[in-house]
This record gives sequence, C-alpha cells and structure tokens, in this order.
Amino acid sequence: MKSLHPLLSFPYFVAVLALTMLIRNPVATLGSLLGAFCYWLMTTNGKEKRADLGFYIPLAVLITVANPVFSHNGRTPLFFLNDNAFTLESLLYGAFNAALIVSVLLWSKAYSKTVTSDKFLYLFSGILPKTALILSVALRYLPMLRKEARRLKDAQKTVGLYSKGSVTDNFLSSCKIYYALIGRTLENAVGTAESMRARGWGKAKRVPCARYRFHTPDKVLAPVLLFLFVVVAVGAGTGSLTFSFYPAPTDPLPNGFSAFAVAAFWLLSFFPALYETEVNLQWRLLQSKISASATPQRTKTR
Repeated sequence: MKSLHPLLSFPYFVAVLALTMLIRNPVATLGSLLGAFCYWLMTTNGKEKRADLGFYIPLAVLITVANPVFSHNGRTPLFFLNDNAFTLESLLYGAFNAALIVSVLLWSKAYSKTVTSDKFLYLFSGILPKTALILSVALRYLPMLRKEARRLKDAQKTVGLYSKGSVTDNFLSSCKIYYALIGRTLENAVGTAESMRARGWGKAKRVPCARYRFHTPDKVLAPVLLFLFVVVAVGAGTGSLTFSFYPAPTDPLPNGFSAFAVAAFWLLSFFPALYETEVNLQWRLLQSKISASATPQRTKTR
C-alpha cells in the first residue's frame, strides 16, 4: 500500500473507516476485522504484535462481557446473575461492538503506517498549507513524546522516584515527569518555529519535496475500488445491510443485493493484504531471477 499514490491510499482508508463505523452488520464487520488483521500481521514486527495483542484482546473481552452484564435484552437467557438475565443476544451484541472497535483501531494503525506525513502534506499543502503542516507536526510529535516520556521516567528512577511503590508516590512522580515533558515540548516547539522562520517558511509558495505520479497499478485499481465503494455505500444507504440483535437476531443477508454488497465490502477490506501479498510475490520472483542470473554456470569438461 505504501507504493500506491496518496490520492488512492488516503481516500481508501477514510472510506473503509467510515464504512466500518456506519455499517451495523456483523458479517460485514467480521470482514473488516479480518482484513485489517491480515494487513496488521504483514506490517508489524514481533514486539509490536505482542504489545498490540496485549491491548486488543483484553479490550475485546471486556467489551464483550460488559454488555450482557449491564444490558439484559434478548429472548435467550443463558443464566441469571442477581436475578438479571445474562442473554445470548446481549453477548452477541457485545462481541459485535468489540469487533467494531478493534477494527477501527486496526484500520487507524494501518492508516498511520501507510499515509505518512509527507503524503499528507503532498495532498493538502496546496489547499490548506497551515492546517496540513500543523496536523503533520502534531502527528510526528506523538511518538516522540512517548519516547521522551519513557526516557524521562527511566532517568527519574535512577534518582529515587517510584521507589516507595505506593499509589501516592507513583502519582507524584508521574506529575513531575509530566511537568518536565511539557517544558521539553514547549522548548522543542519554539525551536521548531524559529528554525522554520529562519528557513523562510511562509514567505512564498512552497512546493512539496515528495513527488508522486500515477502508475499503471494506480490507474487500474482506482476504478475497481471506486466500484466496490459505491456498491457498499448503496447497500448501506438502501438499508440492505441493516441488522438487529434485539429481541432476536435477524438475517444478516436478507436478499441477493445485500450478499453482493457484503462480498464487495469483504473485497474492499482485504485489498491491502491482497496487494501486499502480490507485491511480496513479485519481489521474491525478481530476487530468484537475480540470484539465478548471478550464479555462474559450470562448463562441461570432457
């Protein structure tokens, strides 16, 4: 996905995120979750995978279990807790909400990895130059602040903070690190502003340093993705993808067009994973050809 033109990748992620949040159909949401998960597997390393799973799995379990605890709607009680029914429909609705939230988080992570700051500036620097620059700088500072906070915490531990282990001590120590982080952030912001002013920012019209061109894959994939998006949008707008959990689950695919729209949404969701797989296969094929051509051929001796 990183090799695609920003005019194709940016609208794609915006459209998939919007459709994932708006469509209330469990089959479509499952496709969005699986598609985002496959792309997440291809774009993250082992350490990042463990950290993400340590957050997503407990979050999904908490959302799934919390809904039937507080909502007792549904016709199929599984058991009773303090005279309140723990229903199957509420459990399914909680699982649906968990899948929806995790899908949105995974797609947001995929967007941050694919649509980088230079691509964002390329798209919006001509229309909204100041807004695009502010958003780009803000998104760049978020990971920097996390690293700086971790470094400050490690440094403060060496001078005795967090030594008592109590809640009050941890809170006061975190406040000290927060004050130091805010001061460091303001200092960096002033330095960045002075550096930009010294380089003449805002004196004349600026041209983005990154240049992107529409290649053959962009021209071929753009109408295909647009067609899939239109099909899913029509299905959602006409109510063909409407689903209800209460009082009993309805049919998620009531007619042929709803099944066609859900299939289109599955293809739309799995597009990044399929594209990355195709790119990786092409790269491995080229590597095998290069290694085969570089291998010296043995001459036959009589």
